[in-house]
Amino acid sequence: MYDFILPPEVRELRDEVRQFVREEISSDFLRKMDNDEIVYPVEFVQKLAKQNLRGIRFPKKYGGREMSWVAEVAATEEIGCLGIALGCAFAMPSIVGEALNCFGTEEQKQKYLVPYLEGKLISAEALTEPRGGSDFFGATTKAVLDGDHFILNGQKRFVVGAEGADFFVVYCKTNFEPDAHKYNRISLLIVDKGPGVEAEYLYDLMGCRGGGTGRLVFRDVKVPKENLLGELHGGALCFNQMMIPERLTSAAGCLGLWGALDLAVRYADKRVAFGKKIKQFQAVNFTIANSITQLDAARALTYMAAQAVDANAPNSRRIVSEAKRFATETAWNVVNNAMQVMGGIGYTKVYPVERALRDTRLSLIWTGTSEIMNLLIQHEYFQEVLSDTYDRRKMEADAMKPDESERCFTDEDMWDVHEGKIEN
Repeated sequence: MYDFILPPEVRELRDEVRQFVREEISSDFLRKMDNDEIVYPVEFVQKLAKQNLRGIRFPKKYGGREMSWVAEVAATEEIGCLGIALGCAFAMPSIVGEALNCFGTEEQKQKYLVPYLEGKLISAEALTEPRGGSDFFGATTKAVLDGDHFILNGQKRFVVGAEGADFFVVYCKTNFEPDAHKYNRISLLIVDKGPGVEAEYLYDLMGCRGGGTGRLVFRDVKVPKENLLGELHGGALCFNQMMIPERLTSAAGCLGLWGALDLAVRYADKRVAFGKKIKQFQAVNFTIANSITQLDAARALTYMAAQAVDANAPNSRRIVSEAKRFATETAWNVVNNAMQVMGGIGYTKVYPVERALRDTRLSLIWTGTSEIMNLLIQHEYFQEVLSDTYDRRKMEADAMKPDESERCFTDEDMWDVHEGKIEN
């Protein structure tokens, strides 16, 4: 975000992360990740921890910086230019840490959150199932309470850090009553890597490589009862809370596609065709104009979402969903435009735009597809407008020739309008 909008302490953090990205992460490291020579970016995690960049929002007593969501978004945007895989590795402490910080006991925080933020432990979230996808509450991975521990069985797929993590936060079915409400079926467990926990398959991904993304299998894993996060059968509340960092960090990371756009701008200033730089052609410079306008709009919406969460605003979840959908779709448009400006050379590995395009495609799918975001957005907006507390001017009463027979309102509604009971 632009300096005139960010408070001083956020600008300082942004500049610190910008320097980290520029000086600490080599191009060779990124190439090795994309070539699957690195299974999980442990070196990146350790460098983040050394700079105290693993827990920006969390309390200082646990090793965090105790800053705002706006600060985290500013930092994540800078990391985003490194690609989606490292953006995800950077965001994972925000996601898993959210569960530990909001729902963990003090003992759990000391055992897991503190060393996690110190970079001594790596964690991952195990949410999606092979036959589940967006049907989160239809999870079949189950944990049966047996005395002082749970017996965990099942599978999770698309786990970023399946290979590389020391512990996982795992959503599983714990309530087996046939008439149990779907929101009361699931619990969240901390599961240490050990006997019965296997990363049996690592995905050969189109992009976002080097993040250890794979399928986890749990076979009769004994999980201590004290590793339950939150209440028994209370996983829906944890999920609802964790979707904020999942989606907001996805949006923020995609703002880092300014990297591809900047590359296209520099290329357009050097490439000559028909006797002049291609930036002088309207087709090229209008493409750049459209891209930066979309990116600025996505940036504004994402930072507004961060402010909404910081303020605990009643419509913050809707705005976060809007930011996730709009920022990821914008990133996809921007990287495609960058490749279009660069032409055929952008489709080769001579420039990293092709990697950015492969990476960015995933952002429209994970942490909730654009279609799922639309479901959430429209649902919450209908609730806002149709609620009893809605106090803005109602446009229905402003018609030039109101005809009650043509309106989708009851006689009582119309009487209220004409008698002034529905305030304008």
